[in-house]
Amino acid sequence: MSKKREKTQKQGSRYAFTARSLCYIAVATALLCVCAWIALPLGDIPFTLQTLGVFLIGGLLGWKRAALAIIAYLLLGFVGVPVFAGFTGGAAKLLAPTGGYLVGFLCTGLVCGVAGDLFAEKKSGRATLALGVGMFFGLLLCYAFGTVWFLLVTAQGQSVGVWTALTLCVFPYLPLDIVKIFPAVVLTKKLRPMIKK
Repeated sequence: MSKKREKTQKQGSRYAFTARSLCYIAVATALLCVCAWIALPLGDIPFTLQTLGVFLIGGLLGWKRAALAIIAYLLLGFVGVPVFAGFTGGAAKLLAPTGGYLVGFLCTGLVCGVAGDLFAEKKSGRATLALGVGMFFGLLLCYAFGTVWFLLVTAQGQSVGVWTALTLCVFPYLPLDIVKIFPAVVLTKKLRPMIKK
């Protein structure tokens, strides 16, 4: 009888974990949508709070759930739900020259998630610094992926050099995105212990 009860409890906890994870992923996806809608026009790519959202999702939820939340967000946008900046959506938005920066959020989320799993709940100053460095590295990966995408897509229509791509798509946004790492680290360290596994 005790074995039966133990088995039932294990199944119940597995179900609870799955339901909890789905709720976290849904809330994280909604957070990304809201962060995308808060936008300021700045060249071809608007300035949004999306990178802050990705930092937080990775840091708080870990790499697996962060990846699923970002994939869900991208799929919603791909099928036409207006979840991108400016209340836009559709495959054309993702396949555009600047679409790589959206897809690059997946790289950021994965790296921030690994950093969150390793360092967010440790209380030392080194762990806090490592979390921030992980978020910065994730941001650089996003920019690298997006820039390569930009060069490949625009190369079909015109000749664009790496420096031009960086000037258009990276340099105006990088300082503001770096600033977002600081509140992301603070919030992650504060809230991560409250997130149930």
